[in-house]
Amino acid sequence: METGEALGAPLRGHTARVWSIAISPDGKYIVSGSADQTIRMWDVETGEALCAPLRGHTGAVYSVMISSDGKRIVSGSQDTTIRQWDVETGNAFGAPLEGHTGSVTSVAISSDGQRIVSGSGDDTIHMWDAHTGEACCPPLQGHTDTVECVAISPDGKRVVSGSRDSTVRVWDAETGNALGAPLQGHNGFVYSVAISSDGKRIVSASRDHTIRMWDVETGVAVGAPLRGHTSDVYSVTISPDGKHIVSGSGDSTVRVWDAIPVEIDEAFGNPTQGHTRPVFSVAISSDEKRIVSGSVDRTIRVWDMETGRALVDPLRKHSNSVFFVAMSSDGKRIVSGSADNTIRVWDTETGKALGAPLRGHTDVVHSVAISLDGKRILSGSEDTTIRVWDVETGEESGVPLQGHTRSVRSVVISPNGKHIVSGSRDNTVRVWDAKSGDAVGGPLRGHTHQVWSVAISPDGKYIVSGSRDRTIRRWDVESGKELGAPLRGHTNYINSVAISPDGRHIVSGSEDNTIRIWDAASGEALGAPLRGHTSAVESIAISQTGKWIVSGSLDRTIRVWDFESLHKGHHFTATKICFSPNLTHALCSESAFSRLEDSCTPASLGLSEEGWVIGPEGRLLLWIPTSLYPAMHVPGNKLVISNDASELDLSRFAHGISWEMCRERDVVSSSS
Repeated sequence: METGEALGAPLRGHTARVWSIAISPDGKYIVSGSADQTIRMWDVETGEALCAPLRGHTGAVYSVMISSDGKRIVSGSQDTTIRQWDVETGNAFGAPLEGHTGSVTSVAISSDGQRIVSGSGDDTIHMWDAHTGEACCPPLQGHTDTVECVAISPDGKRVVSGSRDSTVRVWDAETGNALGAPLQGHNGFVYSVAISSDGKRIVSASRDHTIRMWDVETGVAVGAPLRGHTSDVYSVTISPDGKHIVSGSGDSTVRVWDAIPVEIDEAFGNPTQGHTRPVFSVAISSDEKRIVSGSVDRTIRVWDMETGRALVDPLRKHSNSVFFVAMSSDGKRIVSGSADNTIRVWDTETGKALGAPLRGHTDVVHSVAISLDGKRILSGSEDTTIRVWDVETGEESGVPLQGHTRSVRSVVISPNGKHIVSGSRDNTVRVWDAKSGDAVGGPLRGHTHQVWSVAISPDGKYIVSGSRDRTIRRWDVESGKELGAPLRGHTNYINSVAISPDGRHIVSGSEDNTIRIWDAASGEALGAPLRGHTSAVESIAISQTGKWIVSGSLDRTIRVWDFESLHKGHHFTATKICFSPNLTHALCSESAFSRLEDSCTPASLGLSEEGWVIGPEGRLLLWIPTSLYPAMHVPGNKLVISNDASELDLSRFAHGISWEMCRERDVVSSSS
């Protein structure tokens, strides 16, 4: 641990991949689980096997753990079972624990040895009585993909899980209920989680090459992601004293991180006013003077569209993540929907909450919308219903709209107030009569995965939907028929879709970190994807005049794009590289080295995988540290709003084909 030197020779004996290892509490032996269907025990000092392989599983052993008294091993296997083993004899005791319908990917044991927790490819978590082998409660359900990892807090009160759905969840170990909203920030499978010995911090490792730290009580991310690995991070743990984090990666390295600076950074706080967690929703005022954003940090913020400055203090009333925000057409009200199951209405000018929260939903509110006349609010929820509210009274109008069989992820109302459109995790889009609340025809079917976003054209004639099947589809409102072929191009889930005010363009944001512009009639992609966000694009909004696109991302930033110029194919030659809204600070194309084509597009300035900005003929121009990526302006960006951004003046950046000449010039300049 001190030197990083390997201690002794590798431990060899398994005949296939080693999926999991654990160290005994006294540090004397190691246990390993392998794809060869066996478990092995090794002497730490000598590296010798302590006994014959433990056999019994009929599939790969994906996870092993050792009880705190060092007497038992628990293993989870591809064969869908969990087994317990006696360390002294190497024999299995009790019957296998059966109940999962998919591979058991992870197991954990409570510190008192009374409870076993398991995660599985069946998307569930099970809790078991370690002595009887009986299930303690029904399966814990909430993840939408394979549960890759589980951990139990030292006091045994919480279970933490990580999943291929890119989230971390915290559960009450007694009741099995989810505690708060999912912890969202990773942009890829969460492969491993660990809990600090004081129970205050969660650490997670992901396919997105990063490690993240979270506050257990609040669910808020602590500090910036730990970056350094160049491939998937498969495993992470925390030292007993809480000072170090250790990670293992597909890049074939193990890294040791100092966890203390994260604590110091949190103690001092951040003087900037930006969101401290992912931005899940953005909206633009009709006069194009304000941007409103909602975040997992439980706040709503109002920004000056021109300068990016906060106009009021953060709006704080929600007790959980803010998943959606909308603005009234007159710009006087903001409406928000939250994971605390409520909707709130706010005064835009003062930032004050107007009245009590709107209550009625029994689960997370994923989406809200305001009618054009400003009289009605619509909300869609995890509880599968859509509700309509009177803005003035805050009372619910009529009965909930029911028909979806899974959560409602998105809801909109047509400009003429005639139709409500909703998209759901049941893979369908539905159209409702806004007056009666009755469904108009049957569900619109075509998507093969969850529908996360819907939009309706300004004339109310067609619908656009974006799905986790990576496609965008167009539908005729009256007939319910699909219009043309699906729009394909994104390489990951589509989180948000919007339609331009003239109805001619569709804009989409995706978990592939990009934004795309499409011709609404032909379905053709216009130009290259817009790149700038360093994580999933969660929300897209288009201004009333069609001049600007605003995007919010898991990278905690908000970007403003020149939509008018982007879709018309205008060139961006004024600024090549910029970390400031002040264009005089930019690195421009005045020298031969940095000269780029006149038809510079947002796609042409993307960083290489190593972080280099590439000049003509593949020459390296500038290396950008990963910490600066979220704040980097790209062509087409009017504004970047970031919590931890620093402005960088590149106007006097020395560059050329002879580096020693640059150095000599700098020395001469300094001496003179």
